[in-house]
Order: sequence, then structure tokens, then C-alpha cells
Amino acid sequence: MPHKCSLALVAAVAAASVRGQGAVWSQCESVAVGWTGATTCVDGAVCTAQNDYYSQCVPGTATTTASTTVTSASKTTTTGPSNTAAPGAGTLKFVGVNIAGFDFGCNTDGSCTASAAYPPLTQYYGKDGKGQMTHFVNDDGYNVFRLPVGWQFLTNNVIGPVNQTNLVEYDALVQTCLATGAYCIIDIHNYARWNKAIIGQGGPTNAQFAQTWSEIATFYKDTQKVIFGVMNEPHDIPDINLWAGSVQAAVTAIRNAGATTQMILLPGNDYTSAGTFISNGSGDGNECTTNNIDGAWAPLVQWLRANNRQAFNTETGGGNTASCVQYMCQQIAYQAQNSDVILGYVGWSAGNFDASYVLSELPSGSGSSWTDTELVAQCMAPKAGAQNGSTS
Repeated sequence: MPHKCSLALVAAVAAASVRGQGAVWSQCESVAVGWTGATTCVDGAVCTAQNDYYSQCVPGTATTTASTTVTSASKTTTTGPSNTAAPGAGTLKFVGVNIAGFDFGCNTDGSCTASAAYPPLTQYYGKDGKGQMTHFVNDDGYNVFRLPVGWQFLTNNVIGPVNQTNLVEYDALVQTCLATGAYCIIDIHNYARWNKAIIGQGGPTNAQFAQTWSEIATFYKDTQKVIFGVMNEPHDIPDINLWAGSVQAAVTAIRNAGATTQMILLPGNDYTSAGTFISNGSGDGNECTTNNIDGAWAPLVQWLRANNRQAFNTETGGGNTASCVQYMCQQIAYQAQNSDVILGYVGWSAGNFDASYVLSELPSGSGSSWTDTELVAQCMAPKAGAQNGSTS
């Protein structure tokens, strides 16, 4: 299988009250098949259709309309069309690469050490993230970068306010990303945990998690090309309903902070992999054995379309081998054929990884001269043409 695959839904988590009224920024009456949640909103909010896929309780009166939605990132202005496309349109809206480094020192149990973060910028003695991203945009045609960061780095190892010194350091990477003209995903890389304890289920409270997102959203509320990735790869969550409440708390905090137009990416469980979302996941070794279409992507696409949802594949990749080139190109072609529900993919990974890393997408070179890895050059990069290729 392609070795890495992590998915994010692009819609707000439903949070209806016991009276059948949706809370502010929660989902309400929708065209979604089988929707049984709130059809009205609490006082001070209106159930507002955001696009053909989704309605949300937006603050205001009955005459208020929302200019955009969680699912809209098609323009840098505050108005614009939704990300929907006709089935079989054949073009993904977003294609990019993870620029890793600020997540270094984070483990899958949510234990992270702030001092282990390794900024992928030369001014912080890391690799040339600026050069990498500039190359990926100008030479390969990418338009989005995911910038993973440990929660502990943002708050300097304590559950509390965001540390402003560390935020300035992380923002240097965000601004470098934005300067390329690409979208930039802020991704908290903690697996729904803080030092082994699950958010809202024995670990940090929903309020503490929401506080972090409120401060981040306040900082970037006027930056239209920032995308908020609520949490990287939650797994082994005992109560998925409680976890949905934790995610909704983050969504509400982001919107209440004034970031009302940017896209928000919502995680699930089981590492948010495509197969187990409705199995696919991380493999080992550098060979690929399947394109995952029949076992993961086709069932997922059917579910997304039936439930009027969209998804964004924020971690995917494989080894730099002929087998991975073959199967990953087929997978990308399938995603492009279903671009009404699959918005795009982000490869794992470049940034501060060593070139010897089995999933490396790190280009070699410097300045204006860069050479891509085999998988990027032949498959992952938009210029490779995989979106127009065959699925078999």
C-alpha cells in the first residue's frame, strides 16, 4: 500500500442541543442524506446554507448570510464559490507537500518536547524550507503546504496560553509559505493527546484545547490563505462522541476568534486513514503493493458523496520506487476523477527530513536549482500529470 495516508473532513462537526437547536458554528438543517440533527439554531444564530453540501448556525439574524464556509478556500477574498466540482471533473483543487520540522520530538502518544522542534528554515539552522517551497510552487505547480507543529512547542511545554516567542518562530515558517502564494495548513501534530492523555477524556479539557485554537485563530483571522488543521491523526479514541465535542469546541473557538472565512480540517479516529474512516494506513519498507482504490478510496468516495461531505488527504506518499510510482499515480488519478468530494492531497514529507528517510519528498539542490525525488517527479507533482492518468 502507499505508506502514508491521513484524511481530514472539510465540514463542521454537528452539535445539536437537547432542544434540537444547533449551537453557534455547529451544523444545522442540511441537504445531507439522513440528517437527523438540528434544523434550527439557538437565539442569535441562523441556519445558513453554505453550499450544496452544508448548512451551519452562523451568528446573526434571519437576514444574515455567510460569505463563505468551512469548505471554502477557493479565493483569498471573503466571498467566493464553494469547492464543489462535478464528479469526474479531473482536477484536484489542492496539491502540496508537508514541510516538517516543528513537529519533531512529537510521538504518537502525544508526548512532545518543545526543545526538539527543528524549524525548517536556514535562519534557525534548519534546511532551506523557503527554497523548497519556492521550488515546489514555481517548478512543480504545488499550491498548498502543511506545516505540522507540536502543541507543546506552541505553549512551551505547559497547558496554557500560546508562548509568543515560539509563535513568532513558527509564524516565520507560515509567512514564508504565504510568500509563495500557496495555502498554508496549520496542523497541531499531537494525535488528540497531550503527554499520553486524550483531550476531553482524561487529558486536557476541551476548554484548554479551544484556548490554543482561539489564540492561533486570533493571530491569523485576517489571513485568508491559512487553513486550520484541528488535529493530526487521532487514534484509539475511547468515545468518538466525546471527541466530536472536543473538535467542535476547537471549531467554535476558531470562528468566535473572528476567523470566519478560512477552511477548517476536521479529524476522525484511527489515524484518520482513508480506509478505516468508513484498511489503509502506514506501511513499512519502501515498496508499494496496492493503489488502495478498491479497499479504501472507492468506499470512502461513495460515503462522502452519499453524505454530502468533502475530504482532504493531508498525508500521503510512498517510497521512491517503481512500485510506489505506479500505485500512487493510479491513486491520484482516482482522486482527481472524484474531485467533487476529494479536494486534494499533501505529500509526506519534505522540510527537515533527511534524504535517506523512506518517505522523503525532499528535493536536492539549492538556490534556483532543485531536483525532485523519483516519486515527486513522476507522480506527486502536478506537472507530472498523474491526475490525467489511468487508475489501473
